[in-house]
Amino acid sequence: MKWERARRSRNVEDRRGRGMAAKGGGLSLGAIAIIVVIGLALGKNPMEMLGLVSQMAGSPAPTSSSAPAPVDDEASRFVAAILGETEDVWSALFAQMGRTYEPPRLVLFTDRVQSACGSASSAIGPFYCPGDRQIYIDLSFFRQMETQLGGGGDFAEAYVIAHEVGHHIQTLTGTTARVNDIRRRGGDLEGDGGLLVRQELQADCYSGVWAHHAQRRHDWLEPGDIEEALNTASAIGDDNLQRRSRGTVVPDSFTHGTSEQRVRWFRTGFENGRYELCDTFQAQRL
Repeated sequence: MKWERARRSRNVEDRRGRGMAAKGGGLSLGAIAIIVVIGLALGKNPMEMLGLVSQMAGSPAPTSSSAPAPVDDEASRFVAAILGETEDVWSALFAQMGRTYEPPRLVLFTDRVQSACGSASSAIGPFYCPGDRQIYIDLSFFRQMETQLGGGGDFAEAYVIAHEVGHHIQTLTGTTARVNDIRRRGGDLEGDGGLLVRQELQADCYSGVWAHHAQRRHDWLEPGDIEEALNTASAIGDDNLQRRSRGTVVPDSFTHGTSEQRVRWFRTGFENGRYELCDTFQAQRL
C-alpha cells in the first residue's frame, strides 16, 4: 500500500509512553483488566462496562510522568496519513450531502488511556468514544492482529482505522444517538442481527466506502492489500473470536457480526463506494 501519497492529518495526538494516575477511587489497571475479561465472557461491550464502573468509582485523570515528546516515527506517520485520507474522502462525501464534515481526533496511547467513555486498557483494542469524538489506538494491537488473529498488513491496519472513523460518521449522522435512545428504553441490542451488530457492520461498510474512494484518488493499493483487509475482517468476527476463546459460538452474545458478515459488508462499501448502501438498519438480511 502506497500510503505515503496521502495527506497527513494534524488531528493525531501522541500519548504513547505517558502515565495515567488515578485520583479519588479511580480504577487500577488490574481492575480494568478484570472488567474487560468479565465483559468479554458475558458477551458485553467492555467499553460500556468500563464507563459505568468509572462513573461509580470516580474517573481517573491523566497525568504526565516524564511525558516524552511525540515521536515522528513511521507508525505515527502512517496513522496520520490514513486519518488524513479519511478526512479528505468524508469531507467530499459530506459536501455532496450539503453538510460539513467534522473530523475526529485520534489518540495514540500505550497500555491504558482515559477517555470521556471511561478508562480503558489496550486489551479491548482500538475504540471510538462518542463522548469526546475521539479514536483511541494502542499500536500494539496491529502486531496482535498479525501474530495472534491471523490478520495484519498495512491496508488491514488502514481498515481498522477507517472502521473507527465509521463510528464517528454514525455519531455525526445521528445513528449513535438513535441506538443509545433504544438502549435507554430497554431495547434488546445484542445478539446476531441485533442493533450493536448492525452498528458495527455499518462501520465496516463505511470503511469499505472510504477504501473505494481513496483508491480512486491515489491508486495506492498493491497486490494482496484487499486480501489483507478481508482476512482481518474475517479474523475479528464474533464467531471466530468466540471459537478461539471459548471453543464454541454463542450467537446471542454477538456484538460485531460474524466473519462472513464483516467481510460482506466491507465488500459492499468497497465495490460500490456508495454510503447509502451501508444502511444495515434497513437491511432484511445481514
